[in-house]
Amino acid sequence: MGGVFGVVSKNSCELDLFFGVDYHSHLGTSRGGMTVYGDGRFKRAIHNIENSPFRTKFEDDLEKLVGKIGIGCISDDEPQPLVIHSRLGDFAITTVGKINNIDELTKKMLNDSRMHFLEMVNGRINPTELAAALINQCDNISEGIRYVQEVVDGSITMLVLTNEGIYAARDKHGRTPLVVGKKKGAYCVSFESFAFLNLGYSDHAELGPGQIIYMTPEGIQMVSPARDEMKICSFLWIYTGYPGSAYEGITVETVRERCGAHLAKNDTIEADFVTGIPDSGVGHALGYAMESGLPYRRPLVKYTPGYGRSYTPALQDTRDLVAKMKLIPIRDIIEGKRIVICED
Repeated sequence: MGGVFGVVSKNSCELDLFFGVDYHSHLGTSRGGMTVYGDGRFKRAIHNIENSPFRTKFEDDLEKLVGKIGIGCISDDEPQPLVIHSRLGDFAITTVGKINNIDELTKKMLNDSRMHFLEMVNGRINPTELAAALINQCDNISEGIRYVQEVVDGSITMLVLTNEGIYAARDKHGRTPLVVGKKKGAYCVSFESFAFLNLGYSDHAELGPGQIIYMTPEGIQMVSPARDEMKICSFLWIYTGYPGSAYEGITVETVRERCGAHLAKNDTIEADFVTGIPDSGVGHALGYAMESGLPYRRPLVKYTPGYGRSYTPALQDTRDLVAKMKLIPIRDIIEGKRIVICED
């Protein structure tokens, strides 16, 4: 998974960009990056965030990342955003999604265009660089983005930063979200809808499947309308998304509570209390508790300062260890009790 965030502003954008990207830290644990356009050039910072939070790695970069428009990302794999010098002009690009036919598209590009790729991730082409190369096969950036959406088998949502604004494109199936926020003198675009609320933005629009817009500080221009077919990833509501976010007008926490309530309606088990495995299991357990009338207690607490998602490490043994180490049992609450445990 991963998350993206972009800002176009009549004033400096770097603080909004910094905090907006940071609010996507729950979506990735490998790389973080930001690129802004200011003083007539693109300025970029990318860091490994496997062993340190996004904020601590990027605080020292804010002095050099000064500009009025910018994009950033949290990624589980590839370093990005990438800054591209091309026949269409200079631009920066960041993506989130899954390209199932990446090998096929790469081979075609190498054979037809006699080009080469620079970025490698675990011995494979960086999918964001491939997206940039596909864009450059067309006559302009907007046409190139549409072309990428057509030829990719899978899902690719992207932000493309030019020297005047940001193209924002949701994948053609709508599997990953993009939401636009607005405040005086600025617009933002975000994977997570909650990420801009504390920055003073209000909800402005949610992009539909395949929809492309171009944002400048002066306004938003429609590039391609939304398609009809929606195949949003339900895993966002169940697990990956943050409780404060909403997708297609439905909040994550509400969905999790409803799931727990439906479990309780179909359950006849007798128990002393109900609990949820933190963090994302908590909403399910609260819904179960409200429907069943059982009390909610916390026999397991998460050691938040040291551990993130346990499914992200590459090795299964490591995932098992992290899952064990991050949960602290409270034995006097557990011993002798019948417990309903909800986990997503």
